[in-house]
Amino acid sequence: MDLVSKYQGYVGRVFGNENSGSSEDSYIERLLDRISNGVLAEDRRAAMAELQSAVPESQAAQLAFGAMGFPILLSVLKEERDDLELVRGALETLLGALTPIAHSRGPKNEVQPALMNSDLLSREVDSISLLLSLLSDEDFYVRYFTIQLLTAFLTNSPSRLQEAILTIPRGITRLMDMLMDREVIRNEALLLLTYLTREAEEIQKIVVFEGAFEKIFSIVKEEGGSEGGVVVQDCLELLNNLLRNNASNQVLLRETMGLDPLMSILRGTTYKFTQQKTINILSVLETIHLLMIGGREADPGKEKNSLTNKTVLVQKKVLDHLLMLGVENQWAPVPVRCMALQCIGDLIAGHPQNRDSLASKVLGEEPHVEPALNSILRIILRTSSVQEFVSADYVFKSFCEKNPDGQTMLASTLIPQPQLMTHAPFEDDVHMSFGSMLLHGLTMSESNGDLETCCRAASVLSHVLKDNMECKERVLKIKLEAPMPSLGGPEPLMHRMVKYLALSSSMNGNDGKSSGSGNAYVQPFILKLLVIWLSSCPNAVQCFLDSRPHLTYLLELVSNRAMTVCVRGLAAVLLGECVIFNKSNDSGRDALSIADAVSQKIGLTSYFLKFDEMQKSLLFTSAKPTLSRKQLTRSSAASMAEIEDVDENEAIDLKNDHAMLVSTLDSQFVNFLKHLEGEIREKTVEIYSHPKSQVAVVPAELEQRNGEADGDYIKRLKTFVEKQCLEIQDLLSRNATLAEDLARTGGNGSSELEHRPSAGAERVHVEALRRDLHEASQRLEMLKAEKTKIESEASMYRNLAGKMEADLKSLSDAYNSLEQTNFHLEREVKALSSGGAVPIPDVETLKAEAREEAQKESEAELNDLFVCLGQEQSKVERLSARLMELGEDVGKLLEDIGDDPGLPEDEEDED
Repeated sequence: MDLVSKYQGYVGRVFGNENSGSSEDSYIERLLDRISNGVLAEDRRAAMAELQSAVPESQAAQLAFGAMGFPILLSVLKEERDDLELVRGALETLLGALTPIAHSRGPKNEVQPALMNSDLLSREVDSISLLLSLLSDEDFYVRYFTIQLLTAFLTNSPSRLQEAILTIPRGITRLMDMLMDREVIRNEALLLLTYLTREAEEIQKIVVFEGAFEKIFSIVKEEGGSEGGVVVQDCLELLNNLLRNNASNQVLLRETMGLDPLMSILRGTTYKFTQQKTINILSVLETIHLLMIGGREADPGKEKNSLTNKTVLVQKKVLDHLLMLGVENQWAPVPVRCMALQCIGDLIAGHPQNRDSLASKVLGEEPHVEPALNSILRIILRTSSVQEFVSADYVFKSFCEKNPDGQTMLASTLIPQPQLMTHAPFEDDVHMSFGSMLLHGLTMSESNGDLETCCRAASVLSHVLKDNMECKERVLKIKLEAPMPSLGGPEPLMHRMVKYLALSSSMNGNDGKSSGSGNAYVQPFILKLLVIWLSSCPNAVQCFLDSRPHLTYLLELVSNRAMTVCVRGLAAVLLGECVIFNKSNDSGRDALSIADAVSQKIGLTSYFLKFDEMQKSLLFTSAKPTLSRKQLTRSSAASMAEIEDVDENEAIDLKNDHAMLVSTLDSQFVNFLKHLEGEIREKTVEIYSHPKSQVAVVPAELEQRNGEADGDYIKRLKTFVEKQCLEIQDLLSRNATLAEDLARTGGNGSSELEHRPSAGAERVHVEALRRDLHEASQRLEMLKAEKTKIESEASMYRNLAGKMEADLKSLSDAYNSLEQTNFHLEREVKALSSGGAVPIPDVETLKAEAREEAQKESEAELNDLFVCLGQEQSKVERLSARLMELGEDVGKLLEDIGDDPGLPEDEEDED
């Protein structure tokens, strides 16, 4: 009630100072008082009739009624159902209070009584349930005015009615029952349901559960299919509301009713197209489009449902119907042809079997038959309607997307025709192959100077080449004959495209606007073709740079302020591709030379700004993933059906130019350009952060001077190299920092380098440390190898010393044995001398001789042994010194080599 009091205050402020407003306010109040408190039924009915006439006449009356009338009339509807005349009058009065007055023209911010009254009615307790209960009334007019009142209420406050109707038991069921009522009420109920189901998913589910599909197709069949009137349109709009972004409802339709009823509507289309028939066919095509979408983006089963719907649609021969409407039927209006072509593109997108079906389709009658793709290409090259070109181009985009076999099949037909066929008119292309027709379109400008056909053919060729290296290499080999023999020999197709790009630039005025038909989008189309062609294809980059003027022209195009932001940005991307995909080592055409040319002719700061300007332009920020389609409703259908062909001599306006550019710069291509931009920035930083791999000049300081000692020469070289290294490190640090600063220009926040302002110096420092580490690692490996070698030699000498020790021990044993023999001989001599029978020789003489002989032998052997030990001792001393330099424990290595302390003493005793 607080809202009502405020409303009454507003009415008083509006009309309180005017006699007419005040009198009308009091007049409405008197009529309501007579209806509420009147005694005679006739007097109450007369007051209701006067109120029914007064309320729709002025906003003042509507405002006055809204302030005080709703409780009174709702009480009449609730308590006096037997008085049909009074109930009908109350319903018509309520309808008048909720219907905007068409002739009322006031300020935009003026309060709208119809909207305020709808809000007040929704706040009345049980008002919606009361109105829904009236739908079951036996009186035809009561039901008719009630459903009209609900429709008006829904138009003004859709969310309130949707919320309220869901809380009322059997509320939707009562509305669905109205579809089986008399035709007038059925049509009103149908219109009400279309409004209710536009955004309310819960209501959609209930409507489908109540058998909406069967009732919709029953009404369509009863009304005559596509030949029917606005009722068929309402039925199809309701059907589309139920299927839009709702996978479960699509599955239910496919598995219960099937898709045959849709095909029967399309099957009835022949030659005569009225405006209503056109709208009906557009509505059916929208239904097919919704089925191919499959559901909401976030729905996990969307892709599966979409593929299933596409498969079933092709099984139901929908492709034949679409080709008839979009390609073969010359009487079909432009909107129907465009929508049919878009549906063909949707049907084959991401569906290999459907793509193969389209590729195998032939159109026409014998003997004049040709592949369906050829016919669609002819539409692209010939049509005067921009919308039809965009739709047909979408078919080829969908056909070539992730379809390398299809791209190769199309590219294999690209065979240059003789010069006579190149200049042949379009009428002679009926018997051409796909590739010949496409090349014909690319070179049509040679004869008539019109580049629009060329740019349309370039768009198709870009789809054929996209992400397909085999096709890029194949098309690189295509050479076209010169228009006149005097102009030279054959030239590559790529060079011809660059020539047309330059020609389109010359056709623009100083202000950058096109002076000829279609030139506003010719340059972006050709630039897009070249960008896709050069991407990841070094041979294409090499072919582009084979003609030196190409680079010069591209540099001028980037810096030409007369060109659009889009053209300058795409030319900058093309320049960047000549750097990042350049594998040439030829001087003047390698990546560093191209980067230097950009730096000198444009400046790196200005160059990178071209990317930022392009990314911030409206075309790029508003790029969409696919063709944008408007939802078909009663209000939009008429305007869509009125699109007609554009006269060939009529200049293409800015709207059509924008449509062409939007079709070229879709979100997929925009994202591809953003990825390329990142690679170009990184490659630029890399080029300016690393020195050249080859040294071309040897400084004179590296030569040895006359009479200079080798030691002094080596010291001077070392000093020179150290100085050069420091200078190089400093230059690389400054160069890398400068390159990264330039790469960050624009402030778009997309570069990771923004968060590392000293990354260039850090990278150079890290490179120096990495080289030092590598050198230290190499030196360590050398020392380890030398240590292993020394340890091996030490082991060998250890073994040799052991062998010498063993030899010395055996010599000592021999000497002891000789001593024992000598002792035994002395004993025998003594025994013999004591016997006296035999002459006794001089024992001392014999002993001296034996000792002398043994001593000579032992001294010779000992001398040899001492010589060997002396040599080995010197080697051991040298090894010990080397091991001490390396930090090894010499004592530990020699601990196994023991000396025999008794041996020298024995030798001294013998001496």
